[in-house]
Amino acid sequence: MTQPPASTGTRIPERPTLDGLEDKWLQVWQDEGTYTFDRARALSLPREQVFAIDTPPPTASGSLHVGHVFSYTHTDCMARYQRMRGLEVFYPIGWDDNGLPTERRVQNYYGVRGDATLPYEEDFTPPFTEGVDERGKTIRPYDQRPISRKNFIELCDILTVEDEVAFESLFRRLGFSLDWDISYRTIDERSRAVAQQAFLRNLARGEAYQSEAPGLWDVTFQTAVAQAEVEARDYPGAYHRVAFHRIDEDGARGPVYIETTRPELIPSVVALIAHPDDERYQPLFGTAVTSPLFGVEVPVLAHRAAEMDKGTGIAMCCTFGDLTDVMWWRELQLPIRSVITRNGRLQAELPEWIAGGKGEQLYAAELATKTTFSAREAVVTALRASGDLDGEPVKTQRKANFYEKGDKPLEIVTSRQWYIRNGGRDVDLRAALVRRGEEIDFHPAFMQARYRNWVEGLKGDWLISRQRFFGVPFPVWYPLDPQGEADYSRPLTPPESALPVDPQIDVPAGYTAGQRGAPGGFMADPDIMDTWATSSMTPQIAAGWPVADGSGLRSDAELFEAIFPMDMRPQAHDIIRTWLFSTVTRAHFEHESIPWRSAAISGWILDPERKKMSKSKGNAETPEDVVRAHGADAVRYWAASGRLGTDAAYDTGEMKIGRRLAIKVLNASKFALGFGAGAGDLHAAVVNPLDLSMLAALADVVDKASAGFESWDYTRSLEVTETFFWSFCDDYLELVKERAHGGQGEAEAASARAALRLALETLLRLLAPFIPYVTEEVWSWFGDGSVHRQPWPARGELPAGGDPALLASVGAALTKVRKVKSEAKLGMRAMVHTMTLVGTPGQLDDVRIAEADLKASSRIGELRYAEGDGLEVREAELVPVEKVARS
Repeated sequence: MTQPPASTGTRIPERPTLDGLEDKWLQVWQDEGTYTFDRARALSLPREQVFAIDTPPPTASGSLHVGHVFSYTHTDCMARYQRMRGLEVFYPIGWDDNGLPTERRVQNYYGVRGDATLPYEEDFTPPFTEGVDERGKTIRPYDQRPISRKNFIELCDILTVEDEVAFESLFRRLGFSLDWDISYRTIDERSRAVAQQAFLRNLARGEAYQSEAPGLWDVTFQTAVAQAEVEARDYPGAYHRVAFHRIDEDGARGPVYIETTRPELIPSVVALIAHPDDERYQPLFGTAVTSPLFGVEVPVLAHRAAEMDKGTGIAMCCTFGDLTDVMWWRELQLPIRSVITRNGRLQAELPEWIAGGKGEQLYAAELATKTTFSAREAVVTALRASGDLDGEPVKTQRKANFYEKGDKPLEIVTSRQWYIRNGGRDVDLRAALVRRGEEIDFHPAFMQARYRNWVEGLKGDWLISRQRFFGVPFPVWYPLDPQGEADYSRPLTPPESALPVDPQIDVPAGYTAGQRGAPGGFMADPDIMDTWATSSMTPQIAAGWPVADGSGLRSDAELFEAIFPMDMRPQAHDIIRTWLFSTVTRAHFEHESIPWRSAAISGWILDPERKKMSKSKGNAETPEDVVRAHGADAVRYWAASGRLGTDAAYDTGEMKIGRRLAIKVLNASKFALGFGAGAGDLHAAVVNPLDLSMLAALADVVDKASAGFESWDYTRSLEVTETFFWSFCDDYLELVKERAHGGQGEAEAASARAALRLALETLLRLLAPFIPYVTEEVWSWFGDGSVHRQPWPARGELPAGGDPALLASVGAALTKVRKVKSEAKLGMRAMVHTMTLVGTPGQLDDVRIAEADLKASSRIGELRYAEGDGLEVREAELVPVEKVARS
């Protein structure tokens, strides 16, 4: 028989309260290292006795929101459960502090923007703080002062450290049982070395490559964007019916109408394309037409991606308006005639294919350097004047691609970028990565389909370079030829022992600093890695994957070998396509394995309008005020009430229920402990059938709660435990109160007291993963050590032989008596002089066994029985409290 945890005498406060518990216990946990990972123990245990978590590093850019509380609480509940099961839990914490969100925050906070052409300023003081000027007005983008790359990076580092201090304080207050000694920043020296080493190995194996090609570009952030970071949004636009002109054999011109929402791209048109089965345009295939306004001759071609029922059925292919244009350009081997530049404006130089033509003056005077919006207006005005606009534009809502953190539609520009192969262009690799996904246990299981669908739907490789400042630089230089031109075909890379490097500062082997930028010298790769390229290595960063020479930078080959692949990756479902997939890809290449065995996928937190809460959307609630108002245990209760993979509403009402639960734990525990537990064997002391029934029901709860955690259904564990706890308080405590006080003799009292103590010890441990503060407080009143280091309850700890149905029947009878008193508008202390209890034979037999407890708790004088279909109280003669007192 499994023995319950040992307990000592009680230390119950006179007036238990939730106030101050968080400050008290988070300090104790920190001082005593309650959640510290024991590396030596982990290395001595079998692998299945260690539970390693790849904790999501939250983005350090401003403030957290309640969605973080939701998902991190789920993870923490599992970590606490596994720790109580006796496993050594590896539970690190990192901060994702590089990337575009951080840069945007720094720009808005300090009123600056990075400019790689500017020199470094010593002792630089930013012009603004907290996003406002000296008059308290919000800083606008055109007020931002350009500063050097190095100055900008320094400000990013300062602000993210400040944010991370606030984040850590909140995470500690929420009771997350992280080991704060195992922490990292995705911009720190180790993270940079890990990311650079993995990249260099990808490059050496041919998994990483560089290419100059059209790609998605965010004109606000001035950087390339990967397919996984794109979201389609409705965007207002208008269809313009525009005439191109064909030349018949006899020289006569005729119109060919297209419909477009982007007439400003007419200068970059390279073909008109229709479906090969479209009989309207079959006679035109192989001929040419001229563009309106500019008179540029372009071919009419066939492609099956053209949509016959969209618009006029024939479309102009421009380089580039959308991803379909890229596909047509690539598959039909069309020329590039780009006019949209990286800043979202049309190029200043007159395009060579327009020079000398009829549109030369129009382009130079009305289109050059204009935004796409201004250029669109100018082109439409010119089309009206030329007669090439058929009718007026028809307003519509079109789908446009946006960077997930951006505000303007993406453009497609041609640039040199770094890529990692991900199966988007390799059928065999795609199949291998799908199989990797099948090796991972997704919770809930249906989330695996999202992974598969994403991988199977990829259209290209993973673009990992960004044209920004605050991130991990590519460890690459390029030799310059005698004319000073970079030779991209011969990249220069450092040895792994030199990592991390900053190619903007460090010099490649065989060169001197004086040769930087000089003909015959070298230049640094100007880009940084996408933030996912770094965070895709979080298992390696946290678990000690050896880097450089393996002796420093927190390298720990022994630990990494012991805990990789890890056990759990918790994350939200919207980043399966980014963080989860990229981590699987990197592990597949580097280790030929999966990075973890299970992926726990959380849903979103929705606002009152059922929209996802996020900082970027401006509808997120910050958790600091919520925790202050309701308490950490109450907020955790709300979070744990939402199942994995399911979106949940932000609900302060649920938090109030959680607070009431915590208060009830205090009060019920004080009541139960107030009787003492008696001396000797508690199991042997429990002899009353009602006590054995309660403990048998509790044993069933232990089984169900354990099964809930084992199936990753934390919410089920909380539900069954909480349901039993309220029944325990409402029914059992009331039923045994008089007996525990000695009203039925010492042996019966000892049975009740022992059962109360056994039940309390078990319930506190069942509730500990969810409401850690109040359970720790109560445990300290009578138990040794921390409740969070106690063994998880097991059925064998509780006395056997009880029948759970007994307590159910007696509790139901108690409820019926309460109802009779309530309907008579009498208090629960009113006496029942006489009554008849109707019920099935089995129910009545149960009640007879515990009749003394029922009569004492309900103040029943004479109790008669009658058989019937269900429990019911009849012929009750009630005596109000005041009459009882007078008599």
